[in-house]
Amino acid sequence: MAAYKFIRQGFLVAEAYAGLLMFDALALRDTGFKRTYSVTRRRKVARRKVSGGGAAPADDVTPRVCRAVEEACAWYFKRALCLQRSAVATWLLRRRGVRAELVIGFRPVPVDSHAWVEVDGKVVNDRPQYQKHFRVLERL
Repeated sequence: MAAYKFIRQGFLVAEAYAGLLMFDALALRDTGFKRTYSVTRRRKVARRKVSGGGAAPADDVTPRVCRAVEEACAWYFKRALCLQRSAVATWLLRRRGVRAELVIGFRPVPVDSHAWVEVDGKVVNDRPQYQKHFRVLERL
């Protein structure tokens, strides 16, 4: 059973790596952020698959996906910034039936911006302090 979980997590890391590549491909097009924005906005939450009598709870899926994205970022050929990491995590979570939101926020003084993922109003791929110190520009 442990080998199955290890292999399944490996496939999830590979899928996250492919998502990082896809994000870069979208960002390199003439439309850049606009295309990434529309792809994320249109990505619907998939219906949960029932396996073994019930669907895996979001509490189980969410940390696995976030870990896979972080590991894929560690192997990625360039530094993945917060928007790229968060967009990919949002895409993968929604694909697994989790109602994830990509949140883009800013802080006026000192000027800064950041992106993170929320599930049920909780930050899942970053520090929760961003909710307190950053004003939300957009939720996708």
